[in-house]
Amino acid sequence: MEKIAVFPGSFDPVTLGHESIVLRSLDLFDKIIIAIGKNSGKHTYFSLETRLEFLRTTFASYPKVDVVSFEGLTVDFCRKVNARFILRGLRTSADFEFERGIAQMNKKMHPHIDTVFLLSTPDLTPVNSTIIRDIYRNGGDITQFVPKTIIPLIEKFMQ
Repeated sequence: MEKIAVFPGSFDPVTLGHESIVLRSLDLFDKIIIAIGKNSGKHTYFSLETRLEFLRTTFASYPKVDVVSFEGLTVDFCRKVNARFILRGLRTSADFEFERGIAQMNKKMHPHIDTVFLLSTPDLTPVNSTIIRDIYRNGGDITQFVPKTIIPLIEKFMQ
């Protein structure tokens, strides 16, 4: 049976931390589906189409990686795409506590789906989308925090 993992998130924008988690997971899974959840209660800075373009550009040379969007519960999406794993990155103990609760609820709803946690690399621990958006919104340089492949897209977005 093919080992498929779903890496869900808003990716607003994709960061070097996100990229690191996916690249380090390539040997663990046969396929990784990066899935942008459509959350009507969450206001994003970059449009869904822009975030999909950022991710598709970042992982264009990795045939094991797909990029999609979805609505609803992540575990229901996992069932739809035959994924048995949810991939999550952890930066801090606070991330762990938050993600553990979600993973346990997901396990209750769908016992055959497991959540796999990968720790961020030490150098990327402080990198998160919220801070990057603040820097970007205030005219700061975010190029050291995002994948190099999307820098031309971000520059185009600013025009």
